[in-house]
Amino acid sequence: MSVFTAAADQSLCAPLSVLGRDVTVPLVTGGEVTYAALDYAASAPALQRVWDDVAAYAPYYGSVHRGAGYLSQLSTDLFENSRATVAEFLGCRADDQVIFTRSTTDSLNLLAAVVPADCQVFVYETEHHASLLPWRDARVTYLNAPRTPAQAVETLERALADREPYGPALVCVTGASNVTGELWPVKELAAAAHAHGARIVLDAAQLAPHHPVDIAELDVDWVAFSGHKLYAPFGSGVLAGRADWLQRAEPYLAGGGASRKVARRTDGGVDVEWHSTAARHEAGSPNVIGVYSIASACKALTEAGFDNLVAREQHLVGAVRAGLAEVPEVKVLSLFGDDAPRVGVISFVVEGWNSSHFAAALSAEYGIGVRDGLFCAHPLVRTLLGSDPQEVGECGAPEAEPGEFPQSRTGSTGGTPLLNAIRVSFGAGTPDEHIERFVRAVKELVSKGAQWKYRTEDGRCVPDRGAAQL
Repeated sequence: MSVFTAAADQSLCAPLSVLGRDVTVPLVTGGEVTYAALDYAASAPALQRVWDDVAAYAPYYGSVHRGAGYLSQLSTDLFENSRATVAEFLGCRADDQVIFTRSTTDSLNLLAAVVPADCQVFVYETEHHASLLPWRDARVTYLNAPRTPAQAVETLERALADREPYGPALVCVTGASNVTGELWPVKELAAAAHAHGARIVLDAAQLAPHHPVDIAELDVDWVAFSGHKLYAPFGSGVLAGRADWLQRAEPYLAGGGASRKVARRTDGGVDVEWHSTAARHEAGSPNVIGVYSIASACKALTEAGFDNLVAREQHLVGAVRAGLAEVPEVKVLSLFGDDAPRVGVISFVVEGWNSSHFAAALSAEYGIGVRDGLFCAHPLVRTLLGSDPQEVGECGAPEAEPGEFPQSRTGSTGGTPLLNAIRVSFGAGTPDEHIERFVRAVKELVSKGAQWKYRTEDGRCVPDRGAAQL
């Protein structure tokens, strides 16, 4: 029986309408096909609802907070109402602040800039670089990759119990891995952090688009996420949570909007009184459209019902995993094992293939967009592939001489394979057909090989347009 039989089950909701769902792309083998966007973990397509809301607002565009005109007042209301919508979406507590940023990376760098000077930060090596790297001015303890959720909690508890001297501490953890899609035991980690007097920030970039995130219920201190993974356009993000560290720190950016009062001193200097609200860290003209986009996406996901969205996505996860399991040459990457709950993010390697070559063939010959490489989580991918954590690895295709990508009909790439993997990711806007096509393409590439010759160009594997079919 086909793994897609359940698609006809009327209990599963239809995919949400997203931009680009009818875009066609050319195939190197001839003809065109509707593009299968299976790279949601990098950037999810914008919801049609979000785009329509932005288009309806666009004629009323105006500067916020300081304008006396009608459009400025309307835009200010839109901006601040969006803040309230996001707070409700995240289950924020009454005294939490919602700060608008450019992305998850920006949000975590903002938090890194406001932690107390003597703060010790605990972060797993399994984190995305956005969570792994911002803590340059703090004392950082990097925790080894756990192999079970229970081990993740135990590892953190030991590290927190051993910290010297006792002072402020912050734990940074992902909600869902951007490599394996596996869910982390956030509530248990928060309890462990608080039991040892530490705070915790949740990187929800991969969790918020797929599952409800409730700050109060999870008992985390901060949540960070990006609009472009939550079905909104690029360029907006959120940091939400406790206000005290944010209020005591110098503004993340100094400038208009962050300052409440500025006056010259008699000695020629300047005295500044900074805002204590979220505006303290939102200097400059804000991305009103980006902020409104996030709020619109929050409303759309809430109205669609997360239970319905989760059920449908789990159907797709099961279909992909069942299809890949039928190909012995495919190895799915996992920290916590096959039974671990996960969102629609799955990474794998294929025996005999360089991952860049495989991803290029999926795109050029089947119109399927996936991602290959290390996914901005280099230590984690090295661990999952069983390599030395210190091994130098990089994304991309191996160099070939004299510019042609070595291969055979069975998919062997020859040359020196680089440390990389393939990631397929999907979500609320993914049709069943895209998943069906992906599984069929994997099976055909493994059994028959690529139909075209490929070469390396600027570190990427691309079809050799001057070559003929194999």
